[in-house]
Amino acid sequence: MQVNEVTAYLSLGSNLGNRLEMLHDALKLLHAHGQVSVTKVSPVYQTAAWGKSAQPDFYNCAARISTSLAPEALLDVLLATERALGRERLERWGPRLIDLDLLFWDNVQLTTNRLVVPHPELHRRRFVLLPLADIAPQLIHPGEKQTIAQLAANCSDPLAVTLLPETVFPNT
Repeated sequence: MQVNEVTAYLSLGSNLGNRLEMLHDALKLLHAHGQVSVTKVSPVYQTAAWGKSAQPDFYNCAARISTSLAPEALLDVLLATERALGRERLERWGPRLIDLDLLFWDNVQLTTNRLVVPHPELHRRRFVLLPLADIAPQLIHPGEKQTIAQLAANCSDPLAVTLLPETVFPNT
């Protein structure tokens, strides 16, 4: 399926190795792909692990991209990028070198056997909402009918999310 350029949003996380380098390298690989252009990246946040707490803290950020890839083709690129950076899927919610999630693809709502867009849990997770609110506060979640800024302000997720001074990718 060939599509025109659309805007999509990603969440990136890492809690193993050099976390900043992992985030940077993932963005660099994505930006180098012929059908993906990274157009804006949030600041980096540090967050306690969600799901399984007995592991190192995560570094998280969000990215806005422009792409001509269909949603599942973009998912394949994200998974290939994770593999290229050494990610092995050993346990659900376990520690990982890199985690790339597709949050939004244009304003499409989509459910397939491989992918749900918008990401089904994003509105419940501060570590996703706060970085996303930095780069797209007025973006409206099509299912929740609220802006990302509103969802972030009203999120009941108790995990601390701390803004860090580091950046991982130049914004264009």
